Amino acid sequence: MQINTATKNDYFTLIEIWESSVRATHDFLSEDHIQSLKPLILEHYFDAVDLRVAKDEDDQIVGFIGVAEQNIEMLFISPSRRGKGIGALLVKNAIKHQRACKVDVNEQNPNAAGFYQHMGFRVVGRSPLDGQGKPFPLLHLELT
Repeated sequence: MQINTATKNDYFTLIEIWESSVRATHDFLSEDHIQSLKPLILEHYFDAVDLRVAKDEDDQIVGFIGVAEQNIEMLFISPSRRGKGIGALLVKNAIKHQRACKVDVNEQNPNAAGFYQHMGFRVVGRSPLDGQGKPFPLLHLELT
């Protein structure tokens, strides 16, 4: 597994991974919400973060992480590759090379919260709304 900086040529692969991962892990999001987020991520959010990709032995992208201002803004793994250490590898790399030390997690996604806690983060706060003002509470975690 290797980690590289993403390029704009990777974005369509990344949005496919994002959508399939969201559908597998974010059952609290409606179809309308997913469809409204997709162009924002593709056209704005990818460019707003330091974006890294994990590639397998066949040079295929299997996951990605985006960091801005020491905050992990996005981490998505291809559903067929979840549970194989790719997320941990990306987070460890982000801590070491992107200075990541914070992350916000949807409260309705307990697996993600548990993953980050396993990686050494702890809950330091909570917001009742997500970053878009939607009623999806966020847990704020910091690296201990």
